[in-house]
Amino acid sequence: MIVHFNYGLQTAHKRLDGSRESIADLTGRVAASLATLLQHGEVDARTLSTLRIHLDWIQYRANFRDPVIVRRAIDAEGRTLPLAEIAIDVRQVDADRLVSLLADAQKTLRGRPAGGGENRPLVLDEFRPLRDTIVWRFGRLYRERLADWEAAFGAGCDARPEEGTSDVDHPREVADSVGDFWTLLRDLEAHGRLPPEIYVLHVGVASAARARRWLDTFKALEEQYGSEYYSRLKVLLGVHSQGALDAAPSAMGPHGPIASVVPLDPMNPVRTLSFLRFKVLYVHLANVYTHLPFDELVRRDDRVYVVEARPYVSAATALHLAKEFGVAETELPALVQRVLLAGPDGFEDRGKGMAFWRCVWSALRLEERFRAIDHGEDGHVPAGLTLEHLDDLLEAAPHDIRFQISRGAAESLANTLPLLHPRGYLQAQDIFVSALDEYRQGFRGPGKLDGAVAAWVNGALLRAVAVRAGYDVHFAPFRYRADSKATILYTTQRD
Repeated sequence: MIVHFNYGLQTAHKRLDGSRESIADLTGRVAASLATLLQHGEVDARTLSTLRIHLDWIQYRANFRDPVIVRRAIDAEGRTLPLAEIAIDVRQVDADRLVSLLADAQKTLRGRPAGGGENRPLVLDEFRPLRDTIVWRFGRLYRERLADWEAAFGAGCDARPEEGTSDVDHPREVADSVGDFWTLLRDLEAHGRLPPEIYVLHVGVASAARARRWLDTFKALEEQYGSEYYSRLKVLLGVHSQGALDAAPSAMGPHGPIASVVPLDPMNPVRTLSFLRFKVLYVHLANVYTHLPFDELVRRDDRVYVVEARPYVSAATALHLAKEFGVAETELPALVQRVLLAGPDGFEDRGKGMAFWRCVWSALRLEERFRAIDHGEDGHVPAGLTLEHLDDLLEAAPHDIRFQISRGAAESLANTLPLLHPRGYLQAQDIFVSALDEYRQGFRGPGKLDGAVAAWVNGALLRAVAVRAGYDVHFAPFRYRADSKATILYTTQRD
């Protein structure tokens, strides 16, 4: 039996009830549970000798995982392969149920799903690569109807990158950012290269709050040292939420005359802002990349697989939804599709539409399987890269690893860099994995934040994208709050 600890070198983990348990105790509990199953003939010794068990500590309180799940592998034609594994979320698993949950997992591995028909989960869609699952359609609905969500349920997830307070407009970080930009402007002016119009782009739902503080700080610096930079500023707020689009102008206060709000596809800014190609001196993105679609790749025994997922809700949730909304359980998948197409307006009673949306999202889980990738298959390769670039990443990666292909973030970066002035730079404030080995040290998503998906971003992949565009990517810790998980990505031009 091979046991993988996917939560770093911690000697203990914290459970949802606040208790703590050492790795040794946890491993002992898993081994004892399997020994009980072996004693009762519910698992054979041969199965145990090849079994892979992954112990995850999932930091997101809301996520897409049941406490114990089974992953099978298939080839390109859908035939079952020998690889299979059991994954345990040690944060939410109940010690008293571990034996029964592992017994159910063993039945699933042998092709005999646990529970009768009345206890079967309700499947909402077929298996697809993660980038194509309905979770991203839920995320898009959330961005488009952010004002509706906040009116019904409170502030949304873009106010915080991960279960904590916002770092987007931290005063000291903003002051340092303004100081760096001011230094660039002084240098350009000294060499006679300062353009007549100074373009700055802030991207993200929270961009207005960040831009307001940034401009307050910039104007104060100008009043202190004297310059005429402020009057030459052209600040653009790129937002992809109707609610944020409506609220942004008033949020800018006295800086309204120099600020423009533009609806922006975060994965392709240059399509909207092509007139600013090579003109923007500073781009700032806050909590954007973490919410963009991604794939996941797995390497086991020198073979590479793409993760496919199938969304479902539990039998109990399906029964509740059917009773609460007056439909047959078999009609629920179609009702979910209706909400994804029309939002809460797909219901005659809009309030019920909001309640249905939230209930399904809260209960949504993902069943996973691994599909082997044939040599030369490139459907998982994001725009801006080639299959050879991913091969280079894999060559430098650990042999047993599961990691994200942050395709949405990669496309966003590739489609933003062309906007930069020859001396311009980009900063992205988000949660990044700067080296692939970090994926073996902890769960990196996906998780749920209110109505949207969130995951750490593969910085190694973004580095490869930037190199192709003539830039280097660097990562600096967010040093302004001790417990922050945020990192600041910034670009410099390659020599």
